[in-house]
Amino acid sequence: MNKKWQIYEIDENKIQEISQKYNLNKLLSTILANRNIINEKDIKQFLSPTRKDFHDPFLIHDMEKAVERIIKAIEEQEKVTIYGDYDVDGITSITVLKSYLSDRGLEVETYIPNRLNEGYGLNKEAIEKIHNNGCQLMITVDCGISGIEEIEYANSLGIETIVTDHHEPGNDLPKAFAVIDNKRKDSNYPFRELAGVGVVFKLIQAISIKLGLAEEEYLKYLDIVCIGTISDIVPLVDENRVITKLGLMLVRQTKNIGLKAILKTSGYNKIDSNTISFGVAPRINACGRMGVAEEALELFLSKNVNHVMELARKLNDHNRVRQETEKSIFEEALKQIQEKHLDENNTIVVGGENWHHGVIGIVSSKITEMYFKPSILLSFEGDDLGKGSGRSIPGFDLHDALMKCEDCIEKFGGHSMAIGITVKRENLEKLKQELENIAIEEKIDEIVPIIKIDARINLSEVNKEMVESLKELEPFGEGNKMPIFAFKNLKIDSIRALSEGKHLKLTLKDNNTIVSAIGFNMGELAQDYRIGDKIDVVGTLEINSFNGTDSIQINMKDLMKSL
Repeated sequence: MNKKWQIYEIDENKIQEISQKYNLNKLLSTILANRNIINEKDIKQFLSPTRKDFHDPFLIHDMEKAVERIIKAIEEQEKVTIYGDYDVDGITSITVLKSYLSDRGLEVETYIPNRLNEGYGLNKEAIEKIHNNGCQLMITVDCGISGIEEIEYANSLGIETIVTDHHEPGNDLPKAFAVIDNKRKDSNYPFRELAGVGVVFKLIQAISIKLGLAEEEYLKYLDIVCIGTISDIVPLVDENRVITKLGLMLVRQTKNIGLKAILKTSGYNKIDSNTISFGVAPRINACGRMGVAEEALELFLSKNVNHVMELARKLNDHNRVRQETEKSIFEEALKQIQEKHLDENNTIVVGGENWHHGVIGIVSSKITEMYFKPSILLSFEGDDLGKGSGRSIPGFDLHDALMKCEDCIEKFGGHSMAIGITVKRENLEKLKQELENIAIEEKIDEIVPIIKIDARINLSEVNKEMVESLKELEPFGEGNKMPIFAFKNLKIDSIRALSEGKHLKLTLKDNNTIVSAIGFNMGELAQDYRIGDKIDVVGTLEINSFNGTDSIQINMKDLMKSL
């Protein structure tokens, strides 16, 4: 697949100014300039954020009302239920709020809808159960902003609701006692991209300020807040960067025995954003995907070491089953794509029998990444209704496209890059054709994936100290990607495919400098290149530790023959 390499325009004067003023090497200064982090306040907050860099929580709409209502519930020992989502953001949100309120002497109930039976968000049956349990106040976390009818129903039952959410609201807000969401159209809060657990963090910060508590009473939860923030793939900038930078320090010395256990079983030696994204998050998410989200919540809340270790083993088991289920669906979908030559289309829509609803979204993501085409996967069951998920590519609004296909869709929702959808079997072919026609009209075939490159550097300039210095830019994630560099005119010194042809391993030479390079899922390129070929490479720089020896390695994102 052809990719466009786009190198940032370099402002040498600005880079030199940053380098001299803040005593940073040229590479770090270049990356900061590329990310438009150029004034003193932004640079200091980016490299060394402190607890003083959090915004005032009372700038958030309805925060004062929510805080006063929760303090009343604490004082009068009311029946309170926290209603949260089944993903990592939701689980960590419930953990933080329940633990904090418990420290204030208020024991609360929790409710997590079953992903497979109830789906996302509030539902009336759940609210009725909560009412029958005597609930007086319901606090939603990581959901609720779209639950207009459900909150009206709660009101009719005499339940007051505080909504804390981070999703986009519709034209109308729910008629809750308080609605805390920085994406409200009337929001004046300086930062709108908090995760759901970040919004909960602002709530407990505000309660602590109102009660005159020490900062540590809310800051001690930053390890759990950090886990939810990184896992929810929100931009790691501004207040999210403060949360994750400080939070990772706490994760490394966490007192939460559940978090300790899951870190231990994840197999990662180093604790960073990568460990959270690929070691911790999938294990917690697997519980929600397999319909047992309560086990992940129990892991974080339990104080019993033996129970926690048993739960951590269960999470590993759920994750393994999730991986096996995902692999099976992926192989079935791939077989359809290859047999029907669907990869020749502009869009890919496939359906299967009894595919697991909890994992088809992940498979859709993999197919979209593999072919760089929008994809929709549908699972058909006995009633001939197909329920599924879709993912898109930058430049093609999948939600907008499906708005034009409503004649063959039962229902759908989501946003430009990800959707959930329900389709009748008899309308599947019609949906495929209509979506394909829209993609053709919008010239989707002209969209080329872009690799944004921070700088072109010579291999001879690279040393361990330079690569180690990039750690100052961590944590990496959405909105703060690992820096990508371009290397030109390198000679292939050795080349081979690894893992049964899946990955590509090279050694590359520039004059007397030799470096290793790895290309994950690029194994098929081994037959296109030979020892002695001159190539251009783009990738990230990393330290590879093997058998007690550290060496510099390029993690390749693309390569091409030198001109």
